[in-house]
Amino acid sequence: MLELENHILRMIARGAPLVDTARHICKAMEACLPGVLCEIEIIDADGQLRPLALGDPRDEASLSVARPTAEGSVPSFSASNWSSLITGETGTPIGRLTLLSEAPGGAVEIPENLAATCVEWCELAFRRHEHAVSRDRRATLDVLTGLLNRAAFDAELANLSCEEPGSWAVLMIDLDNLKVVNDVFGHAAGDALIRVAASRIAAAMSPNVTFRFGGDEFAVIVREPATLANIEGGAGRIFDALEELADCAGNMVAPAATIGGAVLAAGDIDGSSVCQNADFALYHAKETGRGGFVRYWPGIDTRITHRIGAIHSVSAAIADDRISAYYQPIVQLDNFEIIGVEALCRLKRHDGEILSAYAFREATSDVRVATALTDRMLSIAAGDVRRWLDEDIPLRFVSVNVSAADFYAGDLLHKLDGSFGRARVPLDHLIVEVNEDVWMGRNDRIVAREVKRLRENGVRVALDNFGSGQAPLTHLMNVPVDAIKIDRSLIAELWPNEPSTAIVKGVIEIAHELGIQVIAEGIEAEVEASQLWTMGCEFGQGFVFSRPMGAAEMAALLRRHLNGIIGAVPLRLQTGTGFQGFAQDERRTGTI
Repeated sequence: MLELENHILRMIARGAPLVDTARHICKAMEACLPGVLCEIEIIDADGQLRPLALGDPRDEASLSVARPTAEGSVPSFSASNWSSLITGETGTPIGRLTLLSEAPGGAVEIPENLAATCVEWCELAFRRHEHAVSRDRRATLDVLTGLLNRAAFDAELANLSCEEPGSWAVLMIDLDNLKVVNDVFGHAAGDALIRVAASRIAAAMSPNVTFRFGGDEFAVIVREPATLANIEGGAGRIFDALEELADCAGNMVAPAATIGGAVLAAGDIDGSSVCQNADFALYHAKETGRGGFVRYWPGIDTRITHRIGAIHSVSAAIADDRISAYYQPIVQLDNFEIIGVEALCRLKRHDGEILSAYAFREATSDVRVATALTDRMLSIAAGDVRRWLDEDIPLRFVSVNVSAADFYAGDLLHKLDGSFGRARVPLDHLIVEVNEDVWMGRNDRIVAREVKRLRENGVRVALDNFGSGQAPLTHLMNVPVDAIKIDRSLIAELWPNEPSTAIVKGVIEIAHELGIQVIAEGIEAEVEASQLWTMGCEFGQGFVFSRPMGAAEMAALLRRHLNGIIGAVPLRLQTGTGFQGFAQDERRTGTI
């Protein structure tokens, strides 16, 4: 008996599988009690008793029927059987031990100390098993949300069969506004946002399983046929579920997300390839417009690889101090005198070639690159303005483009204050330009709030490239700005009876009614400048006035033509075709 006990205790200490330990306990009891069959059952999650082990495998088939949980421990010394519940550390029943007489109607004589020892073995084994299950559960659960975590996702992914194309899919989900919520309302609100998003995503995608990877990242393994047949509809359910405002630590927040998805295809050799494809789709979705869904398609990874190369090149240029600012004047259309300049981003290649922002625009879709470029451009522009002011060049303003990433980061005003404060340039010398497409995302409430904050702190804001996309004029009622810059695509079509002429005239009139100044971009002909002035447009910018140039060259131009300089003369318009040969990327320089 002692040898059996030591063997069982060693199995428990080593963490042997519960079923193996239970089987050895049964065999030990049957060896000590001839004519007795030992049965151990476990209580499952539904509260049902399920067979776990028998000492004699001949009778295991008889234990296949689930039984209701017995109420209380009822040791019996009847002629036919004896049983006792096995309890966990909290006293809750987790199993049952039963001893049966082999002979029908036969009596079972059981020493009390042996019965107590057997129950003790069972409780030790069961409790060790409970600890192991709890440890494994903790290792695969996200503590904040209760969802399965990345480790559980990887394990599930490894077990999925890739033999049948279309049999499962992966959705990758990123919360778009977690950083803003953390920065503005605090991490308690951010944690609340994560919990709300987790519960809504899981409910929207049930019975498919939702996982949280950490931070703002979630994933769903889709196996349900209805969702597999309409993966876009599944993503739509997530968007619908997230749209409702949520109370996040006392702050009302609308969770927002971007989703990428991939369905198992014939060429996918394992689960990781499907997961990678979903990541590619998510990456593309975030770069082409946050708040939407993109499904993986062959070739998307090639485009992304090219984009990643551009990101690396621009990141290297920032690190090597090969980013510079070129300036293009903004002039009054009544007298062709300069009133301000726009700072345009330029990158110097290792071979000395200067690239305009349009040439590396793909890299600016990366959040880190976009914000780093903004930091660099603000620093350069503030320093140049400071030098011009010190040289008695009374420049009214410099305009600098900012990206969507700068708004979502939530620290734009602090960034502007830092750059211009270090250069001792008041913020009333700055105009922040916002591209039209930034206003059109699902999260334009974030842009609206940040624009309002900037203007309340004395920073003027201009809507750039107006007319290049779909921004309605009514949007200006909700997010008012100080100026709009009409896009070159409309200016180029200013011909009699052309729709663009009526549109531009209408834009100018409505903007004036709202107290918004108008700047026409990309003016390339004297007749365009003249026509815009007659329509009521006060300011213009384009190659007909000047090409973009470096700071030193611009300083010389300002000394001759800046409004406010004694003896300033109008800019000489560049007539003829000399500037018509510039590439489209050089004309539309408002990318950065």
